[in-house]
Amino acid sequence: MENNLKVLVVEDEPLLLEAIGEKLQKEGIGAILCSSGEKALEHINSDVELPDAIWLDYYLKDMNGLAFMEAVKQNSKWQNIPVIVVSNSANAQKVNTMLALGVKKYLLKAEYRLEDIVDIIRQLKAT
Repeated sequence: MENNLKVLVVEDEPLLLEAIGEKLQKEGIGAILCSSGEKALEHINSDVELPDAIWLDYYLKDMNGLAFMEAVKQNSKWQNIPVIVVSNSANAQKVNTMLALGVKKYLLKAEYRLEDIVDIIRQLKAT
């Protein structure tokens, strides 16, 4: 695995979650797959070793990205984990709010291929 890089993927569409996980693993990156925001928060709360980055879908069935980021922001152990939001929609207010909460990148799914997002995660970890 590439420097033991681990990415927590939070995506509620099962086929997309599986495809992202397979792509990350093919790229030598460990993938922790969570199908809900609640499962992802439980995972990072219970995990001794925190993920190196979080790939977050904004619209989840149990919570939106805003609620997820507010939970992350409240825990000092989680605040330094880079979060990349990958969503189907964006408006300036939503993007700015998420960036203010600490999101490193807000990407539209339609504008990026999986390979591009993997490269962005690598670049974030390199800095």
